[in-house]
Amino acid sequence: MRLLTIGSFARAARLSPKALRLYDELGLLRPAAVDGESGYRFYDPAQLERARLIAWLRRLGMPLARIRKVCDLPSDAAAGEIAAYWEQVLAETAARGELATFLVDYLSGRGSTVEELLGIRYAARSDSGLGRTSNEDTAYAGPRLLAVADGVRGSSGDLASAAAVEALKPLETMTVPAGDLLGALAEAVGDADRALREIAASAPSGEAVTTLTALLWSGSRLALVHIGDTRAYLVRDGELFQITHDHTYVQALVDEGRLTAEEAASHPRRALLARALMGTGGVRPQLALHDAAAGDRYLLCSDGLSAVVPASSLREVLTGEGAPQEVLDELVARAYAAGAPDNIACVVADVVSLETPVAGGEQ
Repeated sequence: MRLLTIGSFARAARLSPKALRLYDELGLLRPAAVDGESGYRFYDPAQLERARLIAWLRRLGMPLARIRKVCDLPSDAAAGEIAAYWEQVLAETAARGELATFLVDYLSGRGSTVEELLGIRYAARSDSGLGRTSNEDTAYAGPRLLAVADGVRGSSGDLASAAAVEALKPLETMTVPAGDLLGALAEAVGDADRALREIAASAPSGEAVTTLTALLWSGSRLALVHIGDTRAYLVRDGELFQITHDHTYVQALVDEGRLTAEEAASHPRRALLARALMGTGGVRPQLALHDAAAGDRYLLCSDGLSAVVPASSLREVLTGEGAPQEVLDELVARAYAAGAPDNIACVVADVVSLETPVAGGEQ
């Protein structure tokens, strides 16, 4: 087979002759032949595939030492190595993004002290319940905002839950001083209520109803807003705490001592809301501030999860190993195993130290 000169091979591989000489020196891509007198390099056309693979891996930013490892592996193993590398890149990028968000918050007055280098890892998911033909639940997770909303069926619930979460999303990029977090959340909930009023005006039922539970992150603090029976849980030091209070008719009976918690769990009117976003004004959400700590894990969910998966099972999953997406998938799987009669919306977020390097990093 006719060999290609280094110039011809470089053009075919879309590499520079300089890069080919470097890859030769590093043992990544040896020429097929070298002229004994001139030292001129020649390449076999069959080497083009390896050359292109090296070029693609360099475009991914993979270090040369790791590229050598990939190129020497069988195809399946090489694919697995590339996938592992890209997961590492995404994790490191997320960590840098969270650090950037923290510094923007700190320098713009939204954070508190520069020692509080905390961020969040998060995942969100919304699934239809078994036998349901529509999904009125909305779940959202971003660098600063976590939210779950459960729209009421027959009341433009899907539009209502989506509009409620959309009304909060501007808080992701808004400059909000740490002391004004609750006020900003309350204003955003007012915007959500006004959006529901517009939806209700054009809805056949004349209604648009949804619950809403959200956390807004700033520095080392989380501001909570809650209305309805979607829930927020905190896992700290291995213990599970429910940090919201259900706004339901049955919970009111429990609060008054007229029902036990066990009786409430099977009460036929347990899903009847006492408070919700309805587009009618006069919204009275629960508002609270929480100090975050590295190692905390938060769960926001609709009653499609909390009504069928007991707290003991939630605690078992949430205190286990795994990234937020893995934990989220296991929670949804348990809801389905329990029959999943309702739609399921969940957000899982881990509070992490931004000063802790990502495991497995390569310099």
